[in-house]
Amino acid sequence: MTTGENQAGSPRSTTGATREPLVVLEKVNKHFGDLHVLRDIDLTVHRGEVVVVLGPSGSGKSTLCRTMNRLEPIDSGTITLDGQPLPVEGKGLARLRSEIGMVFQSFNLFAHKSVLDNVTLGPIKVRGLDKASAERRARGLLDMVGISEQAEKLPAQLSGGQQQRVAIARALAMEPKVILFDEPTSALDPEMINEVLEVMTRLARDGMTMVVVTHEMGFARRAADRVVFMDHGEIVEEGEPETFFSSPQSERGKDFLSKILSH
Repeated sequence: MTTGENQAGSPRSTTGATREPLVVLEKVNKHFGDLHVLRDIDLTVHRGEVVVVLGPSGSGKSTLCRTMNRLEPIDSGTITLDGQPLPVEGKGLARLRSEIGMVFQSFNLFAHKSVLDNVTLGPIKVRGLDKASAERRARGLLDMVGISEQAEKLPAQLSGGQQQRVAIARALAMEPKVILFDEPTSALDPEMINEVLEVMTRLARDGMTMVVVTHEMGFARRAADRVVFMDHGEIVEEGEPETFFSSPQSERGKDFLSKILSH
């Protein structure tokens, strides 16, 4: 940490993360036709850990993220959540998938439902929570992400940054074991990016297990326990953010950072 760096810019303390495996991928392969997009991926995400996945476009980052809740089926290998293999389909998959929050690039909110209804739908339909309890929890989460006054509005009446914060509240409402973020700020205008990253940084500080695919290098340095660098469908290297950013071990990592950090 550089001298005089304020708390908002300081690296995340790793004391909240345990060494207890939560999401484990072993020898995971995925093809799109002839394109081999994930190549023998081995990755363990520990409870309370924030893993940020970096890499050039087309490196397999988003596909990796989407395999963790089987939005993308895999061709071979195994994925377990909290010791249980992710089923290929059916009720077992739906049950385990409800333990995995997902925040998408394009928000994926229900356009015809209010913000409040978007956040309460999952807990009521999937968790069986009564409406009053679900609304209480939802309003608390909307307050936490700074948009409690928008609860009755439709998503189209909100800015992109506000919609993404609704999406984060919706994911949290299910009380997931882990939240996957697939490039959550890439569809946002620059001034809206920080308001979303601020919420994500707070979640990281509070010990939420997170896997984040992003191009936001500042967030990776500040909030990650571990950086995973991918290229051509492979995990090329991984390690603590400060180590990766100051002295990457691979030539591909050095080349990536030289292009990213020079702009």
